[in-house]
Amino acid sequence: MQGFTQATARTLSEVFSTTSTDAGLSGFVMSSIPRRNAPVLWVQDHMSQNEAGRPYLPGLWSRRPMIHITLPRAADVLWAMEEGLRCASLVAVIGEVWGAPPVLDFTATRRLATRAEASDMPCWLIRRGAVPDLSAARNRWRVASLPSMLHPHDPMAPGDPRWQVELFRSREMEPGTWVARYDRAADRVDFSAAFRDGAVAEGDSAAGLRAAG
Repeated sequence: MQGFTQATARTLSEVFSTTSTDAGLSGFVMSSIPRRNAPVLWVQDHMSQNEAGRPYLPGLWSRRPMIHITLPRAADVLWAMEEGLRCASLVAVIGEVWGAPPVLDFTATRRLATRAEASDMPCWLIRRGAVPDLSAARNRWRVASLPSMLHPHDPMAPGDPRWQVELFRSREMEPGTWVARYDRAADRVDFSAAFRDGAVAEGDSAAGLRAAG
């Protein structure tokens, strides 16, 4: 995939799931955060936490510190995200909002996009239990977990996680569909062409397939 860089992500991006409880969304977003030893602010509404759980750092293979907040209303999540984007000591802001509350309209997403770009900071909005509607997000993704890569030392253990990702709207890049893989050793996300129907990546086997994310 050409053009996906940390600089590109320093705006508002939205992520949708094919399955609302798929933990792969969290893994993909966290893997896309710039490599700085600064905290990530992660804000969830209660419904997102109840249905999908809290972000679990060991499971997200992240070396980055995190500030996690759970708030009762979508309006509170959006306010906290916007305030976080004003904080120069953060490396990124991630928000999770369940469904399509009226407060999450075009104006709200435009405020987040404008603030993220003014602060030169990535802002990710995870949308569970929702379908894409009108939004000012610069990049909009659909993400689904795929079986992981083979572990290099233990065929019964999961290897590097993978996702099928679709960039279906972007003001910065050419939309398309890819297989994304988190390279643990390099601490980066690599993109490759999506599999043909029914195809499995070379080197995979039934013994080695594990859920990503």
